Amino acid sequence: MAEIIDGKKISQDIKDEVKDKVAALKEKGVDVSLAVILVGNDPASTVYVGNKKKACEYTGIRSLSYELPEETTEEELLTLIDKLNNDDTVNGILVQLPLPKHIDEDKIIRGISPDKDVDGFHPESVGRLSIGEKGFVSCTPAGVIQLLKRSNVELTGAECVVIGRSNIVGKPMSMLLLRENATVTVCHSRTKDLREVTKRADVLVVAIGKPEFIDDSYIKEGATVIDVGIHRKGEGKKLCGDVDYEKVFPVAGKITPVPGGVGPMTIAMLMNNCYEAAVMQNDLS
Repeated sequence: MAEIIDGKKISQDIKDEVKDKVAALKEKGVDVSLAVILVGNDPASTVYVGNKKKACEYTGIRSLSYELPEETTEEELLTLIDKLNNDDTVNGILVQLPLPKHIDEDKIIRGISPDKDVDGFHPESVGRLSIGEKGFVSCTPAGVIQLLKRSNVELTGAECVVIGRSNIVGKPMSMLLLRENATVTVCHSRTKDLREVTKRADVLVVAIGKPEFIDDSYIKEGATVIDVGIHRKGEGKKLCGDVDYEKVFPVAGKITPVPGGVGPMTIAMLMNNCYEAAVMQNDLS
């Protein structure tokens, strides 16, 4: 029977730590602020932005909200980002994705200053990660590392398998695991004999985007299983992940549930990145 990795508790611990660090900066006369830009009224994006605002309020980070109409042009959005890049009172800039189809997401991501890129999506942030320099790391994979470390999962020398090669999760996840001295294999839709590869994993990180795709036949007994996926399934729209939790639970050593595993960590790490941005911009490190 697996030990459940409690993402709600660990994310709360991180938010509490950030709250204390933000308060300490305030005593030095430094405020931490995050600008959040939402274009249009996508329901899921609206919920995410609301959760980010709540986390800012809890941690003492000032939240600047820019809720723009669907018809906002790419040029108007880039003008706003440029203004925020040059505003010394703004430490982090986050543009909620996805954007309306007439706006080029890549151009917008590149428009954000790498020093304020608290999402860790800018090519320069990705480059810094790949060569081991200090910089912002995409919040979800950074959260997974914290889940593993705070659950006492030994990564040095561990055989880690990441399923998925997206720019937001799979690729940065593999680089972060390498940074922790793990041996890393990245699998994807073209991988042959996927089960043979995953059954070697001491740590399996699943970000495949298919509901309950990974069952017990993919898991080495006692492995740590991290489920990054989130889906709504069936008539009741019940939440589930990429891992078939009921089947994998008896085999795994440790496992993250959905919901309550990786999900809460993303916003906690965003808050931490905002704090780190303020430290860096004020030469306090």
